[in-house]
Amino acid sequence: MSHLRIRQFNTRETYPEQKLDNDLCQAVVANGIVFLRGQIGQDLDTRESVGVGDVAAQAEKAMANIAMLLDEAGSKLEDICKVTIYLVDIRYREAVYNVVGRWLKGVYPVSTGIVVSALARPEWLVEIDATAVISQPTGGAS
Repeated sequence: MSHLRIRQFNTRETYPEQKLDNDLCQAVVANGIVFLRGQIGQDLDTRESVGVGDVAAQAEKAMANIAMLLDEAGSKLEDICKVTIYLVDIRYREAVYNVVGRWLKGVYPVSTGIVVSALARPEWLVEIDATAVISQPTGGAS
């Protein structure tokens, strides 16, 4: 089975100010596992940054992107197994984790939090990536 690659793009279009030429995508589905690209406060259709200066708004948009991409991949938030949260400032932890916690209430994924010196663009304050599975429908016993 070949991998399903969702929302393919090239970095020369996404980051025109940088000299990049990488073929990437927002999600890959392989063997029932959904691997998501790190999501930030950016509209995936327009590539516009949202919530500039507001880490909670950026986390909201990142989680909305995750939910949308999982849906496009045939999965859902409840199927998330792992999240990794990248912050450019440890003081953003409470605001971001409260947003993520609301989106993932009752899901209980494993989680890793990392503080980094910067993300790909200076206006981005948080990046969240996730790995999920595609649930098999549960049927009654025959």
